[in-house]
Amino acid sequence: MSVTKDYTLQQLAEGLPKSLLNASDQELQGFQMIIDETIKLREGHRNLQKLIKSFSTAQIQRT
Repeated sequence: MSVTKDYTLQQLAEGLPKSLLNASDQELQGFQMIIDETIKLREGHRNLQKLIKSFSTAQIQRT
């Protein structure tokens, strides 16, 4: 069972380590790339779940 927790922007900002706050522009660009890819992965996972649910529902209706 997966547990998700939604964070507010303030909670995220407060949780940032000082090393990230003091990071160089290049380091921040790398971090941004990781965030962007994480968002794509999450969206892909949601889309996959929708496809599986749709497929399962279609299979049940055919039987």
